[in-house]
Amino acid sequence: MKISQKDCEPSFRRRRKGFEISESARAWVRIVIFSFWGWVAFDSPADDVSQSAKREASGPAAPMSEVLNRESGKDFWSFQPLKRVSPPSVKDRAWPRTSIDQFILAGLESRGFAPASPAPKLDLIRRVYFDVIGLPPAPEEVQQFLNASSPDAYERLVDRLLNSPHYGERWGQHWLDVVRFAETEGFEYDRDIPDAWRYRDYVIESFNRDKPFDRFVLEQLAGDEMAPDDPEMQVAAGFHRLGPVRRNAGNQDVASSRNEVLTDRTDIIGAAFLGLTIGCARCHDHKFDPIRQKDYYQMQAFLAATDERNILLSSPQEQEDWKNKVKSINQEVARLKRALRNAEDEEKARLNQKILELEENMPRPPATIASIQNVESNRTAIHVLRRGAWESKGERVGMKGPNILWQEGTTELPPDTPNPKTALARWITDPKNPLTARVLANRVWQFHFGQGLVKTANDFGENGDRPSHPELLDYLALRIIEHGWRLKPIHRMILLSSVYRQASGTVPSSLEPGKDAFHHVPDLSSEGASGINLASPRRGLVRDGVESVLTRRGEEAAASDPENRLLWRFNRRRLDAEGIRDAMLAVSGKLNRKAGGPSVLLPVDAELIGQLYKPSQWTVTPHEQDHHCRSVYLIAKRNLRLPFMEVFDQPALQTSCGRRETSTHAPQALELLNGRISNTLAEAFAQRLVAEAGADANAQIDRAYWLAASRPPTKNEKRLALQFLQTSR
Repeated sequence: MKISQKDCEPSFRRRRKGFEISESARAWVRIVIFSFWGWVAFDSPADDVSQSAKREASGPAAPMSEVLNRESGKDFWSFQPLKRVSPPSVKDRAWPRTSIDQFILAGLESRGFAPASPAPKLDLIRRVYFDVIGLPPAPEEVQQFLNASSPDAYERLVDRLLNSPHYGERWGQHWLDVVRFAETEGFEYDRDIPDAWRYRDYVIESFNRDKPFDRFVLEQLAGDEMAPDDPEMQVAAGFHRLGPVRRNAGNQDVASSRNEVLTDRTDIIGAAFLGLTIGCARCHDHKFDPIRQKDYYQMQAFLAATDERNILLSSPQEQEDWKNKVKSINQEVARLKRALRNAEDEEKARLNQKILELEENMPRPPATIASIQNVESNRTAIHVLRRGAWESKGERVGMKGPNILWQEGTTELPPDTPNPKTALARWITDPKNPLTARVLANRVWQFHFGQGLVKTANDFGENGDRPSHPELLDYLALRIIEHGWRLKPIHRMILLSSVYRQASGTVPSSLEPGKDAFHHVPDLSSEGASGINLASPRRGLVRDGVESVLTRRGEEAAASDPENRLLWRFNRRRLDAEGIRDAMLAVSGKLNRKAGGPSVLLPVDAELIGQLYKPSQWTVTPHEQDHHCRSVYLIAKRNLRLPFMEVFDQPALQTSCGRRETSTHAPQALELLNGRISNTLAEAFAQRLVAEAGADANAQIDRAYWLAASRPPTKNEKRLALQFLQTSR
């Protein structure tokens, strides 16, 4: 089929009555149609082989876009080698506390802006607690920090939090988002991945031990090759088992399913470690980045021999006992299902209930490690697939990284290369690889500030964002490498910086009169304190949610940089789903700080469980105390997310989540006002207040505010609370 550009020229002659297409709309229509025309022209169904294979056969051809050219692609910022830069000189030498501050301040001074005042200590302690460990500070911890006169009080607080076991729980969750961690396979059956919680615990423990990130990557990509008999390495290699898997019944197409698995495993390596949308090169050369379709399948070739391996940790006798119990239950279930065929309504309901009870009492499978292994006899021959269809095989390829990143002149590795995934991991973590350390540094920055230096954490390509501070990004990336790929030194540098300690208000520090707000604790009991935003060091800056006092330079910064890319103040951020639930548990006194072990299944509506392929997959954890665990230990099931977590933007676990979305909608308010979790914990909170503050209403209100908000109530808040208590009794 031949299609010309003229055939795709849109016609605007036919108009509906009263409707006319604007010139701008016409332009967009033309762009869309011509883009489609270009797609068809470069990848026509009539072609017998992929474009990559054609170019290999006939020599270099004109690229689809200039950036696809290797030489021009090298000039793109993210593919250039890391640049060693010194912190720039600044006029205000008093403000910087760390070298990070010099990069930020230089950018502000070049625009005539000044940073915001330091955050009040009340704000700062809550900020750093939620940021580092994901929990609110206890009132006693707040008071201790407020009363500390030592100049290094904040520094010691940061060190204590970084050494807390809760640090790994908080920061491990960030990594679990990136690798789309789930404990089930998704699709129709949503089968359990055996003991997938072991990988979650491995991640948390790795962060707590400050494991070097290059080692962390190596263990996940190639743990099975490094130490086949080491359980920890086998658990780490379970990284390759985390993606969704289609388990088709009946006429299962093994080749197609295998292709889906290899595709998912290749895509996540590109997104998580390299920050590239390499999956866009599966069906054709990447439309924007210098990644050929052949590059994609050469990357996939490193995984060609990888196959699933479930390692049983129980004894042979325990395994035999489990099989016998399962066999007995399955036989009884089969008998009852046969009886269902001729049962009447009432009898049918009884039999269905009996079947459900039997399935719920099915013994847990033996302790298992879900891992992988290389099986040479099952090695998949990797071909460039036209349009990504497994049955349309083009040129066969071997192991090699993307041409733009691989050393020029390097050929494919031979198929019999030992430990192929180890070779892949060592290339990814090679300090000469310009992407890995940059992507990591950007992720760390993003989780501290709510927005990365590159906003698109999983896309460092042409379609992604450009860095707001490219020199700072390279500086941080090199510091990570120089610190042996350990993250806690970088955390510490960021947390101790002046830019991190800024207030979220808009008053520049150079214009703020009076005492340093870092050492200022507002008198919240005084007249007029009602309505003050405690995020602001200046009283009256925000009243009733309306900014009423802005300096001239603050107004200019807000108008010129509304997204705060220059970081002239600290970004206000919402707690994520886990942070909200964990804070509610901590404040109510119900938080169970037990770490690790099998994931917890909470009670949910029967209607949701009934939608599962097998309702028995959701067997509620029997001990109620376990229901109050930290949210990172809740089951991560693809086909049933907890309503509370879902409504507060927990990711769907299907693909890598580089940055969570933040939404605002009515179900969030309804969940907090009348949800199952909210009602249960509100009652527990009331009981805690009576137990700790006695029957005195004033004491109860004071204790409630210190627990929930880490501060005393304002005069107006106390008046309203007393009024509420009097009218609700």
